[in-house]
Amino acid sequence: MEIAEHIDALRRQGESLADAAERAGLDAAVPPCQPWLVKDLLRHTGYVHRWAARHITERPSQVLDGPSEEEILRGGADDAGLLAWFRAGHAALVDTLAAADPAVECPTFIAAPSPLAFWARRQAHETAIHRADADSASGATPEYEADFAADGIDELIMGFGRRRKYQPGSDLVAADRARLRVLAADTGDAWSVEAHEGRLQPRRDAGGAEEAECTVSGPASGLYLFLWNRSDTARAGVTIAGDPGLLSAWQASVRVRWG
Repeated sequence: MEIAEHIDALRRQGESLADAAERAGLDAAVPPCQPWLVKDLLRHTGYVHRWAARHITERPSQVLDGPSEEEILRGGADDAGLLAWFRAGHAALVDTLAAADPAVECPTFIAAPSPLAFWARRQAHETAIHRADADSASGATPEYEADFAADGIDELIMGFGRRRKYQPGSDLVAADRARLRVLAADTGDAWSVEAHEGRLQPRRDAGGAEEAECTVSGPASGLYLFLWNRSDTARAGVTIAGDPGLLSAWQASVRVRWG
């Protein structure tokens, strides 16, 4: 996806998140993020949007430190102004990215074609996944465009997965050299992941089906939510073939958290 496409996705997903939060109410529970309430989700995501924008506007020499999650959830606006505060921060991030010099230099934490490409992509998917959290507060499940969802799977596997180290005693040690294959059936995108020598080794599986101890397949939108731990197999339309233990080890180990 191009930078402009990620920025447009960020805009639409943030607007949908705010609308879903308004429908559910600030005190509704957010099942995938227990014990959060919708107000906590808005404060977290609103802070992340402002934090991300600072990398573009301030251009620090390294990724900015931030407060603890507990401090973030005590911040932001009061409840009465929280939705407006969230919408303002989201809109400011969209505008900052859209107006940025494509050659802007600032720190990132996952390899990307450029810093601007990194921040546009990362915030599009940060917001899209939290949009699913907001929808869950009223029992809804979003449907994502297949290409966007496949792009989010790619970021998770090739970006966050590649950064993951594991220690002796980890469930992934038992899976050493075993292969997990992920297939987005509607787009044809596929990935393979092996655990080897203390690190996950993912790659895009462009050559077609490979032998794998576990294969996870389904429509890109459902697979996106499932791999980000936002949906179960039935609701996501995902099929698991082979050893489910390898998938469980992946899901327990590769989680994206603030900190």
